[in-house]
Amino acid sequence: MTNPIKNPKSEIRNQTIYPVILAVPDAAKALRPKERVKFLSRHARRALEMSAEKSSIRIDALEQDERNAPLPFNGTYWSITHKNEYVGGVVCPSPTGIDIEKICPRAKSLFRKTADEAEWALADKTVTTFCRYWTAKEAVLKTAGIGLKDLSKCRIRRVLDLHHLDLAYDGNNWQIEHYFFNSHVASIVKNDFLIEWTIA
Repeated sequence: MTNPIKNPKSEIRNQTIYPVILAVPDAAKALRPKERVKFLSRHARRALEMSAEKSSIRIDALEQDERNAPLPFNGTYWSITHKNEYVGGVVCPSPTGIDIEKICPRAKSLFRKTADEAEWALADKTVTTFCRYWTAKEAVLKTAGIGLKDLSKCRIRRVLDLHHLDLAYDGNNWQIEHYFFNSHVASIVKNDFLIEWTIA
C-alpha cells in the first residue's frame, strides 16, 4: 500500500469537509468495557455516515490495513475517533485524521512526552494547550497511518490562534483546526480545506 503521507495537501482548494461529533448516550457509559468499546466504534461510524451524507458520498465497505489504519474507499479517505463522552468521524478526498480529548488535568510526565521546551515556548503551558498539541499530533499520525510511536517526531511549528496551528512531520507541513465544545477539544487535519463542524 502506498503511504498517503507523501501527498498531504488536497488538490482542490477551499473544498468543505464536514467532521461530525456525536455525544455518547448515558446508557452506553454503563456498559461493560468490551461492550462499551464495541458501542463506541459503532457510534463513531454513525458520525462517519453523517459526515458522508453531508458530502453526498455513499460509504462502501470500511476496511483497515494490518496496522488498523483506515483504507480509502472509491478514492475517499476517512477517520474516526471515540472517547468516553464523544465520538467523531469525517470523510475527505485526501488523507485526513480527527481526534478528541477532554480538557482536564494531566500528569507533568505527559506534558514532557507530548512536546519539548521549544514547542511549549510557542504557547501558554496549560492543559488546554496540552490537549491542542496532543490531538493535533494524533490527527496527523492517523493521517499518516502511524501510531503514537512517532509522537516525538511530530513538532508544533506555529500556534496561529486559539483554533489553528501548524505542525511538521516527515518532511511535510500540516495545518490543524481545533473545535472546542463542552470541556473537550477536537482536532482535524485542515490543510487547504474549509471545515464545517457538526455536533449532535
